[in-house]
Amino acid sequence: MNPSEPIAIPLRMRQLNACVVMPTYNNGGTLQDVVERVLAYCGDVIVVNDGCTDGSSDLLASFGDRITVVDYGHNRGKGYALRRGFEKARELGFDYALTLDSDGQHFPEDIPVFVDAIENYLKAIPNPDKNKGALPLVNKVMIVGSRNLNQENMPSGNTFANKFSNFWFKVQTGISLPDTQTGYRLYSMKSLPCLALLTSRYEAELELLVFSAWRGVDLIPVKINVFYPKDEERVTHFRPFWDFFRISVLNTLLCIVALFYGWPSILIRKARRRHE
Repeated sequence: MNPSEPIAIPLRMRQLNACVVMPTYNNGGTLQDVVERVLAYCGDVIVVNDGCTDGSSDLLASFGDRITVVDYGHNRGKGYALRRGFEKARELGFDYALTLDSDGQHFPEDIPVFVDAIENYLKAIPNPDKNKGALPLVNKVMIVGSRNLNQENMPSGNTFANKFSNFWFKVQTGISLPDTQTGYRLYSMKSLPCLALLTSRYEAELELLVFSAWRGVDLIPVKINVFYPKDEERVTHFRPFWDFFRISVLNTLLCIVALFYGWPSILIRKARRRHE
């Protein structure tokens, strides 16, 4: 990594009018380190305290006005936390929000990968203000992190769940993505689907991805690093049986919705493009 990147990236994030949204629930052992590393790349950080009971609230308070904290008192699930974080980002007027986890799984040092990807995407779009050095605001794009699912210490359950999710995502949208369950993403605020999500837990990220695809959002995968410590060192709130069950139920509902809304929307959009 270029040593100048931590200095250059905050400026480029401001030019994009982008912030970081980070939900957290009882990740006190990693939270401070992750927030400090994120702040090296972005000066606008929104941390959503999803009912932490492990002292994380005091840790967040120690950052003062360096970060924005959203706190609603008790645990509601990651999907709900993301919703509240996006609402705050919109309230503060941001055009983009980059999401990552606070458990140390994601590397803040990969933020430049997302910045490069969105800038390259925007530069390829015709822009009447290009000679002024301005990037166009595009409402329909999402940069999606893609993990190496075969790396050391990757839980086998995660690998299976992701392949399962990838398969149904293609059935529902006709789009192939290498990683449909990653939480490391860059969202355009104006392209987000309705935030009245069907679910409030982990599977909400899959729901956001599917509805974005149905609305014609360009989904751009980028390779990211991921850290999985040994099982005995991991702090995870993922419940293998119940959360996989919830993902399965959600996929069933999404397949039904795809028949009546998703695929008709895709076909109508393709027909319109052919006549343009």
